[in-house]
Amino acid sequence: MKRRYEAYLSTWFEKTRRKPLVIRGARQVGKSTLVRRFAEMRGLKLFEVNLERHPVLREVSETLDPGKILREVEFICNQGRIDPSDSLLFLDEVQEVPKLLQCLRYFYEEMPELPVIAAGSLLEFALAEHSFPMPVGRVEYFYVGPVSWEEFLEANEEALLLEWLRNYATGDTFPLSAHEHLISLLRDYLLVGGMPEAVQLYVEGRGFDEIFDAQEAVYQTYRDDFSKYAQGRALVRLQKILDYLGQGAGAKVKYSNVDRESQSREIRQALELIQKAGVVLSVPHSHANGVPLASEADDKVFKLYCLDIGLYNRICRLEGLSERSLRDARFVNEGVLAEQFVAQQFFFAETPKRPPELYYWLREGRANNAEVDFLRRIGPAVIPVEVKAGKGGSLKSLFQFSEAKGGGLACRFDLNPPGRQMIRHRIQDREVTVELLSLPLYLCGQADRLLADALGGDPEQKPLRSRHAE
Repeated sequence: MKRRYEAYLSTWFEKTRRKPLVIRGARQVGKSTLVRRFAEMRGLKLFEVNLERHPVLREVSETLDPGKILREVEFICNQGRIDPSDSLLFLDEVQEVPKLLQCLRYFYEEMPELPVIAAGSLLEFALAEHSFPMPVGRVEYFYVGPVSWEEFLEANEEALLLEWLRNYATGDTFPLSAHEHLISLLRDYLLVGGMPEAVQLYVEGRGFDEIFDAQEAVYQTYRDDFSKYAQGRALVRLQKILDYLGQGAGAKVKYSNVDRESQSREIRQALELIQKAGVVLSVPHSHANGVPLASEADDKVFKLYCLDIGLYNRICRLEGLSERSLRDARFVNEGVLAEQFVAQQFFFAETPKRPPELYYWLREGRANNAEVDFLRRIGPAVIPVEVKAGKGGSLKSLFQFSEAKGGGLACRFDLNPPGRQMIRHRIQDREVTVELLSLPLYLCGQADRLLADALGGDPEQKPLRSRHAE
């Protein structure tokens, strides 16, 4: 299926001074397929080596000699000589021979005309465990996530719906029939998720039993991977974190809720490992007094989501129901499902050239507790975002955030058709006015564009001004 990352790969490929590209991302999000499809589209002769199957390159990588490495690859692939003018070298599962990452420097310096891509599922562990110098400034990084909601629509040939979403402007009349059809497809995406194999099965018209089997296979692969970087009690802790997400996703993490038998330090270490594997998404609290959000992030206050909503469903044991029941049932965790969906779309919506990040806002006190699900940065403006699973719900936290930070625009996702309105609310003796952009969940991928429009088309003109720094 077509991925949005293809455009970024084309930009990289066409650079005059092209650096080797290192693709990072969790296992089975489609990194290898992306490279193969790109090579086919560009008419390139692909020389692909899976280093899990050909660890023989470990020895030759010690020479740091690109010529010797290419000769070895040519013999393995048995496709003739590698011609830089029409070939692409792809080193897959490079974490198995991490020394090749250091070799990328010499490909850049000695063979800049040859396009080189390296990819791996556990690269963070390879980088942490080896002391060799990384080729800083001589490689380019690229981050890949699951199939997005809009990619899901494109894979299902919903071109008209995509056109409506991508061209919708606040105030436009949205066809009710399109709204209802998008809600139906969205419910299916919440079940299928974005792992490419599950999406492909759905596109082919397979039943949910087969789709859930594919999700089970991914889940078991991740659990098997844990044994590669943890043993004994440490391995058990990793598995407990994965299971914890079934009831703890979207909530502030308390280590005692994850594993009562382990110390906080041990759980924190396990969390760092599972985040490195890309299996969970960490969303830290930011005080959000301005930009950048990362400068006021508190890594001790955070919540977790799964890499993919389909994997989350597997952890929750969503199986054994008929097709009709799955589409018609009211799930007790529908609020978390909606949050997981938005978190996943936001997390991977940024440019793949830098690590994904996402933040939320939390205020804890005896009388004025408040939590905003997510924060979006539009230019210098920080926009609070609330997520609702149905058609209604309280906006108390949005008002408290706006009162504390002095911001006038807020966003809510729910199942209503899109709309925009001014809302007033009294907090103690003060009246707070918020301009609320209400969007259906299916417009999540267009949220940044619509928020920028709501700020007047030029977000630079309306920065957030904090009233009370926290």
